[in-house]
Amino acid sequence: MDAERDGDPAGPEAAAAARERLVRGIERGGGLRDPRWRAAFAEVPREAFVPSFHESVLGGYERLAGDDADPLRRAAWLRGVYRDAPLALRVDAAGRLVSSSSQPSLMALMLQALDVTDGCRVLEVGTGSGYNAALLAHRLGSARVTTVDLEEEITTAARERLAAAGYRPYVVTGDGALGCPSRAPFDRILATCSLGAVPVAWPRQCTPGAVILAPLGTGLLKLAVTPEGRAEGRFLATPAYFVPLRTSGPAAGTDGALEADAVGLGLPRQALGDDRFRFLLGIGAAGLLPQEAYALWRRERRPSRERYGVTVEGERQWFWLDDPAGPYVWELGGYPNGA
Repeated sequence: MDAERDGDPAGPEAAAAARERLVRGIERGGGLRDPRWRAAFAEVPREAFVPSFHESVLGGYERLAGDDADPLRRAAWLRGVYRDAPLALRVDAAGRLVSSSSQPSLMALMLQALDVTDGCRVLEVGTGSGYNAALLAHRLGSARVTTVDLEEEITTAARERLAAAGYRPYVVTGDGALGCPSRAPFDRILATCSLGAVPVAWPRQCTPGAVILAPLGTGLLKLAVTPEGRAEGRFLATPAYFVPLRTSGPAAGTDGALEADAVGLGLPRQALGDDRFRFLLGIGAAGLLPQEAYALWRRERRPSRERYGVTVEGERQWFWLDDPAGPYVWELGGYPNGA
């Protein structure tokens, strides 16, 4: 019998059925190849971490919640929770997105790409709802997971939801750009917020051979850390759009001004509508002028994300095409707060 007809349309049976449908959908898309990550997604209740969210509607947002008195609205909330889409958790008075829960299939891809093994110590930057930290804790054990977010309101709520679901990772209120020195070293660092540059504190808090996976601009950057502390790697093929990292110091760059400049310079619609060009343009901290980015994009025949990479060495970091020592190299600005 359909779980929604057999009781509460947003109750445990309905949630379990929705969760299994989501997992199967991610699998059909090629995700969750590791059975241990499949088990995590199948067993961690996302609804426990998203008691409410904001649905985008004409003119703003509409709040949907699991405790709504209207069963139809509760059912709509549960459908949203288990839709393979990002969820807006907090919106400020100006209508700007402050905190979100990422698209589950993208979360699965990132967790798989993190290449964790038993015993890995992981730092997650961007706690959000706590759901991703729960997935990590399910896979690795709570004691090996640290998660950090800037606002105490976010971390307090996440800590409570994690504990209620049976997970107790170390939840820190602090500036994620500074990492978490008291819990270092880490074997993996995973950011669930967009960066303008790689905080130089992160490689310093890593073990040799560690992996750092973070959204930079609209791409996913995967870095490997050497015994000397150098971090280097390429972007994955998948586009990624995240809420920017909020830091106690100035942010490290944004692509908004560059896009405005690009429009003003009259670059072709073909370029502005091309995801690969927008990715290149979006690495604003590299100081690429729109016309320079356009010339490169044409000359190199619309290079894919995987051809680009980043190297972090001490205080210096640079963005490159094809080869970190090749002809196409641009300096990346860092986080001015010392991170």
